[in-house]
Amino acid sequence: MSLYIDLPTRAQIERLLTSRDPASVSVYLPTDPASQGHPERIELKNLAAEAGRQLGELEVPSSDVAEIAAAFSDLLQDGAFWRYQARSLCVFARPDSLRTFRLPNHLVSMVEVSDRFHLKPLLRSVTFPQVAFVLALAEDSVRLLEVAADLAPWVVTVPDLPASAAAAVGQSSIKGRGPRRKIQGSEGQKVRLRQYSRQVDQALRTVLNALDIPLILAATEPIDAIFRSVSSYPHLAAAGIPGSPVATSDADLAARARSVLDELNAGELRRLRELYDDRRSYGRTAEDVTDVARAATLGAVEVVFLDIDEVIPGSIHERSGAVTFSPPADPVSYGVVDEIARRVWLSGGRVLAVRRDDVPGGNSVAAILRYAP
Repeated sequence: MSLYIDLPTRAQIERLLTSRDPASVSVYLPTDPASQGHPERIELKNLAAEAGRQLGELEVPSSDVAEIAAAFSDLLQDGAFWRYQARSLCVFARPDSLRTFRLPNHLVSMVEVSDRFHLKPLLRSVTFPQVAFVLALAEDSVRLLEVAADLAPWVVTVPDLPASAAAAVGQSSIKGRGPRRKIQGSEGQKVRLRQYSRQVDQALRTVLNALDIPLILAATEPIDAIFRSVSSYPHLAAAGIPGSPVATSDADLAARARSVLDELNAGELRRLRELYDDRRSYGRTAEDVTDVARAATLGAVEVVFLDIDEVIPGSIHERSGAVTFSPPADPVSYGVVDEIARRVWLSGGRVLAVRRDDVPGGNSVAAILRYAP
């Protein structure tokens, strides 16, 4: 069993962030990769019905409501789609389009209808890596694993991946003595390992190209250092899995990789929290929702921390950034924190959708500013 994950690219997120339509429907629901999709389809059907009810309150044209309902119906009947799921599914629908993304992290069921999409839960999936690749690299073998959450790892097929160092250099062994006056011994072995590592790196490009998923190396020396010296993948993790991967099971490699990934994410969050504390002494932080909204509108936010679970109904003035709060049942309002995320993202800032305990001050939102107000 494996997760079928299709995370949005930055360009796709930006298109969703800038989309505007009076009938914009955002749906999130948990899914089970071991399921055939039956309970998930029932849940989605209920959420789609709730979306239709909310669209009726907005007095959206009946033709638009019908188009959205038809798009949800088509998705519900797509058996092939439901055979491949991850941990959560998000659906963004307008009268002229429907987009889905399958995510590796757990999200709760919800439906939001407004003139824009509700994207804060989606941003959680791109805040920190939820999956990782493990390259189990040894002189006589190499394999690439994909690791996610609590599922068993699975081997990724990599075209043109050399079977071993000897196969990469066209020899029966890389330990034999070479011809006279040619590099031989331990120096020659390192040369051949470097050639092998370059071929592995080249083959991985077909799988890893354009991804930003961490690659965790499981290897011993000297091949660990040699591969790192030639790797072109920008997200090769500094921390690896020591010891020979040859006799280590995929399950053990996955368990150790999850620890590495957790520490990577925790370390990055610590670094940003420390940066927040440092900037606060210079007056370059904000915690009040109205202050952060104003700073986001002016393009002054470098990093924003958002509580992934809280929705604050209301609106933000397009030019001044002034916040108007609304009752939760107001069908024309949208999430203020969600809109802050949109403005920070589009101004080149970093958006961290995290749990409330990870937001500085334990608030709904907190921001590191590019300059003091």
